[in-house]
Amino acid sequence: MSIEVEGRGKAAAIAPATGKLGVMIVGMGAVATTLIAGVEAVRRGVAKPIGSLTQMGTIRLGKRTDGNSPLIKDFAPLADLDDVVFTGWDIFEDNVYEAASHAKVLDHDQLEQIRPYLEAIKPMPAVFDNHYVKRLHGTHVKVGKHKCDLAMQVIADIEAFRATVDRVVVLWAGSTEIFLEPTAVHDSIEAFEKGMVANDPSIAPSQIYAYAALKLGVPFANGAPNLTVDLPVMVELSRKYGAPITGKDFKTGQTFLKTVLAPAFKARMLGVAGWYSTNILGNRDGEVLDDPESFKTKEESKLGVLDFILQPELYPDLYKDLYHKVRINYYPPRGDNKEGWDNIDIFGWLGYPMQIKVDFLCRDSILAAPIALDLVLFLDLAKRTPQLANIGIQEWLSFYWKSPQTAPGLYPEHDLFIQLMKLKNTLRHIMGEDLITHLGLEYYD
Repeated sequence: MSIEVEGRGKAAAIAPATGKLGVMIVGMGAVATTLIAGVEAVRRGVAKPIGSLTQMGTIRLGKRTDGNSPLIKDFAPLADLDDVVFTGWDIFEDNVYEAASHAKVLDHDQLEQIRPYLEAIKPMPAVFDNHYVKRLHGTHVKVGKHKCDLAMQVIADIEAFRATVDRVVVLWAGSTEIFLEPTAVHDSIEAFEKGMVANDPSIAPSQIYAYAALKLGVPFANGAPNLTVDLPVMVELSRKYGAPITGKDFKTGQTFLKTVLAPAFKARMLGVAGWYSTNILGNRDGEVLDDPESFKTKEESKLGVLDFILQPELYPDLYKDLYHKVRINYYPPRGDNKEGWDNIDIFGWLGYPMQIKVDFLCRDSILAAPIALDLVLFLDLAKRTPQLANIGIQEWLSFYWKSPQTAPGLYPEHDLFIQLMKLKNTLRHIMGEDLITHLGLEYYD
């Protein structure tokens, strides 16, 4: 059954969000436990879903003078939080309460309020290989004769969980893997499946999870900068099985601010001579990124933003010689409370220099958890909307990513405000409403 939504245009056919939505998370660490505990706290009415566009954001319909701006969750047929069910995989046996206590993101008293619920969620053994994440040593891992065997085990896990719910989304919230580049094994489904049997080193654990999910028609979101769904084989699987995919690496702290500030500089035609970014982070993510090979993966994700926003090839006088440096420093006492410090050297009229300093004392998982929630709900919506599911890549969700995924040969849009416009107009489009252009001439007839 599908629902046709009345609107000013032709609405898309969207299957209703009835029943339970199962969320399977790879890596039950700081982000995952903060997400799960937060959703339960919101369901119990003891906290607000601050930071979540799906829960607190509105969407304008029609003219500004119409005064019609419903909540997004009341406008689009999203799954209700009461219908969300969590499970997942981890390389350690800790249940979600134990993992959340170890992560030290949420207050002890807050965790105690929902302790029985969190203790009941226990991770399944994970696909793990120390070669890809050298700073971790998993003790709760799957064993198989080759990577194809491991993929079949993940498929069995998804199928078993799917039998208990109505729909499933898989989310990678695990650690950053070492830097990898595409090879011939990623060119097609056939090549990838042969590569798994041959234990090809170019196939990392995140790719095994993505393969398993997409093969079953399950949407997949990659919260790390790993080479995972941004591969020809994954795009082929996504389109073949109607399983939506999108970008990678949650856009949380420092890069979030870059996608706000850089568009402002370009809008005012202010030049940028240099942008130095450093981070202090003490959680498991910081420990993993202390390894140069994992940092290389993160660095590639963080460095690309400015080039795409500032377009130095179009504005050589302003940005051609921009020096951009990114550093991440592991500092255990800071825990999940990351500090992102930026020094920006800009120049204005007649080339006179100016400086901007930004010191963002943020909480990494507090920023990431609502992003993860929104992605889960929007990907589920995309899966229920054939018009979206059948195209594979969901570029309209670029808003959430350091590295948005696009069609081959198409540059990604990184400007946060253009990304938000793209997201909301996509919702208007599938719901049969007029798109908002902000032209505004109709008010002056």
